[in-house]
Amino acid sequence: MSDCHSHGHCSVSTSSLCQTLDELDFERGIWYAAQHDDLERVQKLLRQGVSPDIKDTAGYCALHYAARAGHDRICHCLLAAGATWDAVTRAGQATALHRAASAGHNSIVTLLLKTGSNSGLRDADGKTALHRAVEQVHVSTVKILLEADPDLRFISDLKGKLPLDYAAKNDELVALLV
Repeated sequence: MSDCHSHGHCSVSTSSLCQTLDELDFERGIWYAAQHDDLERVQKLLRQGVSPDIKDTAGYCALHYAARAGHDRICHCLLAAGATWDAVTRAGQATALHRAASAGHNSIVTLLLKTGSNSGLRDADGKTALHRAVEQVHVSTVKILLEADPDLRFISDLKGKLPLDYAAKNDELVALLV
């Protein structure tokens, strides 16, 4: 038998599943649809008046999920609906550009930059999207970001590290960043 309480607490004494209310809200909301490339559901929710900028309980917008997952159609749809391209997550202060750059989703990085995303914004660690792309060794993403703003290479994070400091011994990245 499982026992779900209204506070989102759950105790399970058998193999049956029990979801918290927050999890159920997430799955019913625009965030889950954006994360799972469900364009029809995203469009339906937007038509019903759901804001493209509504945040889930973790402080993420649908654009954060779509950008991280690499869902171009969803990103286009959300931006067309007025999503704030530089909205930041609550704890990490990451933008959709940070998340797309970390994952190496070049088409979304390009889209966000063309839309007006600020490539110089720093997350809670003081890192730009360039830092994140370098850390994950996404060379083509690094090229896109540097083409948009060559001065990104000179921005230090909170530890005083430049993107070059995260390039390890990757000769191609080092050559781009010096």
